[in-house]
Amino acid sequence: MTSGPSLAAAKLADLRVPAGFHIGIFSAQLPGAREMAIGAQGTVFVGTMGPGVVYAISTDQAGHATKVRTIAHGLDLPVGVAFYRGDLYISDTQRIVALRDIEHHLDAPPAPEVVADALPYEDGDHSWKFIAFGPDGRLYVPIGAPCNICDVGHKFGRLLSMKPDGTDRQDLAFGIRNTVGFTWQPGNGALWFTDNGRDNLGDDTPSDELNRVGRPGESFGYPYYHQGNLPDPQFGKQHACSEFTPPALLLGAHVAALGLRFYEGTQFPASYRNALIIAEHGSWNRSSLAGYQVVTVHFGPDGKPQAPDVLVSGFRHGQTAWGRPVDVQPMTDGSVLISDDLSGTIYKLTYGGSP
Repeated sequence: MTSGPSLAAAKLADLRVPAGFHIGIFSAQLPGAREMAIGAQGTVFVGTMGPGVVYAISTDQAGHATKVRTIAHGLDLPVGVAFYRGDLYISDTQRIVALRDIEHHLDAPPAPEVVADALPYEDGDHSWKFIAFGPDGRLYVPIGAPCNICDVGHKFGRLLSMKPDGTDRQDLAFGIRNTVGFTWQPGNGALWFTDNGRDNLGDDTPSDELNRVGRPGESFGYPYYHQGNLPDPQFGKQHACSEFTPPALLLGAHVAALGLRFYEGTQFPASYRNALIIAEHGSWNRSSLAGYQVVTVHFGPDGKPQAPDVLVSGFRHGQTAWGRPVDVQPMTDGSVLISDDLSGTIYKLTYGGSP
């Protein structure tokens, strides 16, 4: 694994994982590292928040990082990356672009090709986009609310899908403040997503949410209701709580739950199979910090998600954070990568051996 001098390398010993697990640095010095995607040849693609670039990390047969390249630059918040049939799709604030046949052109990347443009945009919050391809071969794209709290109608605060060429845009769900993570459940194909609660209602409300989409067109309450039962002081009187789909699980106030994936590997203990692993970016607006960790959500015999268990912690010392987890990405060998945009690092979590 590549590391080099970095804040994460100096702090690595501070990270805590359950017995039998090990965590190490997969690749360091990746400023702004956000969403990750895995190519057909094992390349790890990484979007970024601040630098406006996209990284490609080559790996060897053992799954170790060997070389880091910058394959796109000059983009506007290219947070989201999704790999599909040889092409890398990248989110911009107002468009989706693709790098065609990218793994065969890492040293001389093609120019980004626009596949979808004119996505709704207003200068404000939540214009970056986590993206992913679903089991149906469609690209899913969130349109976050351009504010902390505002009545966005159906133009913003929604999740839509489109064909890989950008056509046939369809709305899936509404009433979503901003999802920066969604994934599909093994077996039944249900879509689950995280949503961050609004700010300025105190330390302990509202909670971030884990939601399950049950049918196309349903609404999850924003901006009228939060955490399924809390009316917004400005907009709550406009609708009844019963009009909206409640969260499947409350994750805690201001933990900033972002990227999540179901674990389908066999390296971790059997209890982790088909559980959700969620990155919590951490609070910026709470008198006592919350989040700054990676958690696991197991499912009970009734299929319902259970309270989160901490999987990786130690990204902060008291009220000072040195790392902020953003996304989690299982590898083919059953290990899990974790991106951290504060230290610019990707970690590798393994079980039963050294990372």
